[in-house]
Amino acid sequence: MIKPRVDTLLEHTDSHYAAVIVAAKRARQLNSYYRALGEGSYEEFTPPMVETRSGNYLTIALEELAAGKLRYSYKDKS
Repeated sequence: MIKPRVDTLLEHTDSHYAAVIVAAKRARQLNSYYRALGEGSYEEFTPPMVETRSGNYLTIALEELAAGKLRYSYKDKS
């Protein structure tokens, strides 16, 4: 079973595509946070915003999205 469920992700995004893009970007930020933490510097990166037992950055990002902790907006092309 996939956790969090896709229907909970779609409550906070307007499409599957947006959920994938938002979660992937946040997973890269979490990767940078943990890498900087290992080097002793973490001021510029946001730590995980949910309590989780998972060590997978994408899973953490999806759990944050399902909990409503992530916000996104589209850029205007003009």
